[in-house]
Amino acid sequence: MTDHITILRNANIILSDDVLHGWAAVEDGRIIDMGGGRSPERGLDLEGDYLIPGLVELHTDHLESHYVPRPKVRWHPLGAVLAYDAQIASSGITTVFDSLRAGVDVDGGGLGAELIELASAIDEARRHGLLRSEHLTHLRCEIPSPGVVEMVEDFVTRYPVGLISLMDHTPGQRQFRDLAKYQIYYSGKMGKSLAEFEGMVAEKQRSNGDRSAVNRPALVSIAKNRGIPLASHDDTTLEEVEQSIQEGVALAEFPTTLEAAKASHAEGITVMMGAPNLIRGGSHSGNVAAETLAREGVLDILSSDYVPASLLMAAFDLPRRVPQMTLPKAVRTVTKNPASATGLSDRGEIAIGKRADLVRVHIKGETPVVREVWRGGKRII
Repeated sequence: MTDHITILRNANIILSDDVLHGWAAVEDGRIIDMGGGRSPERGLDLEGDYLIPGLVELHTDHLESHYVPRPKVRWHPLGAVLAYDAQIASSGITTVFDSLRAGVDVDGGGLGAELIELASAIDEARRHGLLRSEHLTHLRCEIPSPGVVEMVEDFVTRYPVGLISLMDHTPGQRQFRDLAKYQIYYSGKMGKSLAEFEGMVAEKQRSNGDRSAVNRPALVSIAKNRGIPLASHDDTTLEEVEQSIQEGVALAEFPTTLEAAKASHAEGITVMMGAPNLIRGGSHSGNVAAETLAREGVLDILSSDYVPASLLMAAFDLPRRVPQMTLPKAVRTVTKNPASATGLSDRGEIAIGKRADLVRVHIKGETPVVREVWRGGKRII
């Protein structure tokens, strides 16, 4: 082998369906050869650490915490993007779909109005080669928000979009089907009496319902016309799953009930849950646990959601929690499965010809620790 080939040896390589103790050779950003046992030439000794595919993250809004580090504080957009990118890469994530909001949440919060500013900062970082991980766009559309359709139409003419999700945080349905939990969730933000809260809920249900009836089909049409994969968000009932099926949804994000997850999975819709849900032992909103879906065989993808480091932790934690979940199968939930769900066929597994997005993982006790990361064969961590 020649000097421009990189050999990674003495590694426990996690393949799609097996673990191989051996070596892998990388050239021009691709995996060109691999094998068990001793490598044909000297190379980088991984000292028995795991070598796994680079993680693929479909839904993280963690950029927002860098851009808004305190209430009403806006940080430098490019600085926020670079800090976020460094955290993403150091978590072993080599491909990330930045979850950017189009429209605002029903409480009037969120960064939907600053969508273009954040997208412009990401694009600037990308154009100047400042990013460690590959950044794609997941456009999170708050369906009842006024002007959301026009905002999305404008965005897709400016920037490529890899995923569109349909969100509706109207009280009394989906994530907030239980109004008592909705009141607890937002009481600190609203500071309203019970009577004021009930009046506000009634008005939001009426106005949001009217806007959703117009906005939802329009957003579905934009996704279909541009060939963008479509995700539902917080499906709860069988009726909501049926609507997703009719709309051609490919991905069910965070179904809130076991019945919705099972119904989606049965129809070939990929089911995604939050890695923090798994690590914490349940949903912080009181919805179905990710572990429950894994035990039922209907968990396909994990997302780090609001903690980037949780993605790797959850992949190694799954086999300990769920007996039928092997380590290769668990790793697929954060690599090959999300890549396949979004049409990224060149990555997500360690195989000859695939892109050399790789992560060296050391196990300390029961905690996986990222030691080195390569994207396209180039070391980024």
